Amino acid sequence: MNIIRAIDRRLEEVLLVIFSTTMVSVIFLQVAMRVSGNSLSWSEELGRYCFIWLVYIGISYGVKKQRHIKVDVMLLLLKGKAKLMLAIISNLLFLVFSLYVVFNGYDIASQLLSFGQKSPALHIPMGWVYMATPVGFALTAIRLIQNLFVQFRMLFGKKELHVEDERDRMQKQEGEDES
Repeated sequence: MNIIRAIDRRLEEVLLVIFSTTMVSVIFLQVAMRVSGNSLSWSEELGRYCFIWLVYIGISYGVKKQRHIKVDVMLLLLKGKAKLMLAIISNLLFLVFSLYVVFNGYDIASQLLSFGQKSPALHIPMGWVYMATPVGFALTAIRLIQNLFVQFRMLFGKKELHVEDERDRMQKQEGEDES
């Protein structure tokens, strides 16, 4: 149970650190090699693929922390359960979109794997690069379901009602900065 809890808490963070460290290291190595008059044929490709995975895992991390891109204007106008209902509707729509991307992205990635197309420099199957989309959005869907579970508990009174918008977060952060 502790392993599952650790994966739930740290999966995205670990993957983001791995991909960003790899990307920065490889690009730094490429710059250093170019300064010395040499060049690596595979470094730009690896950096690009790490960035692609970084973006899709980052979407899931943003949803987990409830910091994904959204328009807060309606949330600023609403209070209490109305605010919560809007957040639930927003997350449900995002979940439908995420599941759509998972299934269609998986189809595309599996087709590329069946074609046997490989990347030019690293010679890795392109399907693995394209698999970043369904994997990232599957993690996003899991995080959305977790958020929806908490929101439904708030709606039915089993948890304290609390929906933060960006203004609330900034005010909270300013209060912490002054302390």
